[in-house]
Amino acid sequence: MNKLLQFQKRVGAIAKDSTNPFFKSKYFDINKLIEEVKPVLNELGLILLQPLTSSSNSDRLAIKTIIVDAENGKTLIEGCAILPENPDPQKIGSIITYYRRYAIQSLLFLQAEDDDGNSVAQVPKSIAKQTPSKPTDKKTIIASLLKKKTPGIKTAEDYKETCMTLTGYELLPANYDNIINYLK
Repeated sequence: MNKLLQFQKRVGAIAKDSTNPFFKSKYFDINKLIEEVKPVLNELGLILLQPLTSSSNSDRLAIKTIIVDAENGKTLIEGCAILPENPDPQKIGSIITYYRRYAIQSLLFLQAEDDDGNSVAQVPKSIAKQTPSKPTDKKTIIASLLKKKTPGIKTAEDYKETCMTLTGYELLPANYDNIINYLK
């Protein structure tokens, strides 16, 4: 379970970068989600699996999401979602992708950034006054906060190391909100 804790410390809110034109809403697609979580899982020796299976109490298709510790082969956590019946292969493909995305988000307890407006609302007023007028320039906010805590920072590598040491989070866009909240 310590590896899952390390994962949660390193991965912050996932930015919603795709748009659903039907509902006029933003979401992160499965590829964005995997791009954000897979490198951290791999670094920690965790394997994410999502095999299709059949439900134990019916003949319906199900998606099983499993996190396995690569060192000892033990399953750390798993969940299973029974898919709705749908004979159309195109639609069932979309349904599988949808269930995979939300299963990963739920199983790993991931946050999704709503939008820039909500992210900015979380930045304390004292920090917002010191930052550029662009609300999405979170990296500048973090650099300013890190410099206050450790004035000798000069290189990008110094920022990365100091950030990880002080907050436990890697300096990645998905972690920016958590880093800002931690440093404030």
